[in-house]
Amino acid sequence: MEPQSRPVLWIELLLLCVLALLWGSSYLFLKVAVTEIPPITLIAYRVSGAAVFLFLVISIRRETLPRDTKSWKMLLIQGFLNSFGAWVLLAWGQQFVDSALTSVLNSTSPIFVFLITVFLTRHEKVGLLKITGAIIGLAGVIMIVGVEALSGLGEEVAGQLAALVAAALYGGAAIYGKRFTHLSAGVTATGTMIWSVIVLVPASLLLEQPWTLTPSFKAVAAATALSILCTGVALLIYFRLVKTLGSLGTASQAYLRAGFGVMLGVIFLGEQISPMVAIGLFAAIVGVAAINFPDRKNASKVKI
Repeated sequence: MEPQSRPVLWIELLLLCVLALLWGSSYLFLKVAVTEIPPITLIAYRVSGAAVFLFLVISIRRETLPRDTKSWKMLLIQGFLNSFGAWVLLAWGQQFVDSALTSVLNSTSPIFVFLITVFLTRHEKVGLLKITGAIIGLAGVIMIVGVEALSGLGEEVAGQLAALVAAALYGGAAIYGKRFTHLSAGVTATGTMIWSVIVLVPASLLLEQPWTLTPSFKAVAAATALSILCTGVALLIYFRLVKTLGSLGTASQAYLRAGFGVMLGVIFLGEQISPMVAIGLFAAIVGVAAINFPDRKNASKVKI
């Protein structure tokens, strides 16, 4: 899954859709598993399975983990931004904030990427088209989730801030991930999961005594899917896209997640799509397209 020297744009956008589908479906698996497995233990299981899976992937590819201290320090920062730090914050915030509002707040990561890029890092060009796409995409998410979800803004401020900070961490992860040019996507993903295991497994053992649990096969299967598919496979795609689509492009999958959530409900639960949701889906797609539309400078580097 490593990018070629000149990535093909439609393939990268297809992978972006796959990433959004994987991370969007994670909410379904979480909902099933967390009823029988407490949250810290569930996340610890998630990262542990992903770490094993990713280590097998890089072993088959005959890739090796870095041996220098600097790379491992960088992987620790990336792990905090993209996994255990953001996940813990989001899980804490969801105790106080409705899931619909959380979805909107957590979809603001492309906005944070834009702000960090413009005012701090300036690591890639962010023009008017891209910021317009980011705003349109966020508006699409609000229409998909429902404008009434915003009625809770200003209440339970701490929980809402936690969701926003988690989105900011995701945005920072998309930017910081561009520093791993010396490591493959598989090695980077494996390193971040190893750090997540080091942090979360001891926390699970101390706080939730997982050896006392007797989860059903259904809960374990959901947790395993969350671990291997929504984490292991997803991270391989994610770190590839950071290199090919850039920070804002990769973060734009946050808008597609809400759309895939709706489509999964239609397919598996027989739900209906309202006109407002249909408009929101269209807006989310337009926003993602605008964000990832290549400018003249980069058009020669990307096959369309």
